[in-house]
Amino acid sequence: MFRKYSNFLTMLLVILIVAIIGVIAYFAYSSFNAKSINDTAQATLAELEKATTKVKKPNSSQATNTVSNTVESNALDELTALNTVIEEPVEQPEEESGVRQEPEKVYMEDYEVRGKIEIPKTKVEYPVLSSVTKRSLEIAVGIAYGPGLNEVGNTVIFGHNYRNGLFFSNNKKLAVGDKIYITDVYGDRVTYTIYKMYQTTANDATYMTRDTHGRREISLQTCTDDSSKRIIIWAAEGNEVVQE
Repeated sequence: MFRKYSNFLTMLLVILIVAIIGVIAYFAYSSFNAKSINDTAQATLAELEKATTKVKKPNSSQATNTVSNTVESNALDELTALNTVIEEPVEQPEEESGVRQEPEKVYMEDYEVRGKIEIPKTKVEYPVLSSVTKRSLEIAVGIAYGPGLNEVGNTVIFGHNYRNGLFFSNNKKLAVGDKIYITDVYGDRVTYTIYKMYQTTANDATYMTRDTHGRREISLQTCTDDSSKRIIIWAAEGNEVVQE
């Protein structure tokens, strides 16, 4: 009887030791994987920063001003000056002409990087990828719907909740009034302020097509810790909390 009891305790001890080793191995792997993902993300963001080009947005008044200045500088012969402007337009640097130069494309694996998201409260700083797939959400966050980063309308960004600090794992800790910063491929960094948070079902996509009333807005989606629902965050451009 004693021997059977001893064998049972030995077996129980072995199982406990194996379980402890398994837990330690899991957390070690999770920590290593998180560091690897973060290192890759930071390297990608460094590439994005190098490729970023900032140029002025097109301004309809600039062309008129160019013609006007040219004519005034040739007041002795206005007709000749005007013909010169029409037939031989003066080339302007891209900054003055308002033409936005397309930046060099940056990729993370096979996915184009469309910008960067920063959430200071949760220490998030990741590339935003051009699409949402199983793999893209394993390495960064991605655009699921909308006009694009820092464009008028609602741009929806998906990110996993790995419950380990990666990506949108800590979105539940955010609150109305918190800031989110989006930098696009042209280097424009826009401040967004959270004005609504709620949970909904996995099949609810009504928030994606909402009317933003001419504002630039973003929506963040991630899973709850038990994956049963989705945490949705609405944020609008500017430093103030907007009213719905």
